[in-house]
Amino acid sequence: MRKKLTFALVIVLSLFLLAACGGNTADESQQETADTVTTASIVNEKEAFKEAISTDGTWIIATLNDLTFEEEIVVEGTFHDGGNSENKIYRKIAAYAQDDNYNVTERYTIKAPQMVIKSPNTRFQAGIFEGDIIVEANGFTLYDATVEGNIYYASEEYQKSAEITEDSEVTGEMEIQ
Repeated sequence: MRKKLTFALVIVLSLFLLAACGGNTADESQQETADTVTTASIVNEKEAFKEAISTDGTWIIATLNDLTFEEEIVVEGTFHDGGNSENKIYRKIAAYAQDDNYNVTERYTIKAPQMVIKSPNTRFQAGIFEGDIIVEANGFTLYDATVEGNIYYASEEYQKSAEITEDSEVTGEMEIQ
């Protein structure tokens, strides 16, 4: 855990150093907006996770541990792969740790009564979600992950555009609500 926290701190400090040395004359509010969209959010606390999945969050959210919420959580906003608006629309929740060769070394559990997916092309990868997922956007993907609960789609369109990979598991129902 200490190694992961140190890694996250190094990334954050590196980003601040790059921003400080960049020589960019953009005002502070413009710089802050760019950072919230283009950088990954590595989180280990509930409030940081909720902020990262919000419309003001980031395109990729990586957890460093299990997280438990008593309330519904909502993934919303439109983001692009790598934070670059020229790339395809994409959002990723990475509930796992990996080694230098990208092998999953640990899977984390996110627990909430419901997780509502409003961001298009959201991928929940390699972790465990305990609760129900409500899909209200196109392109939802469950990739090498487990849902201990149901997946409800707000429309047939959202269900048809979703992908549940073969290495994923849903213990409950998958249906249009």
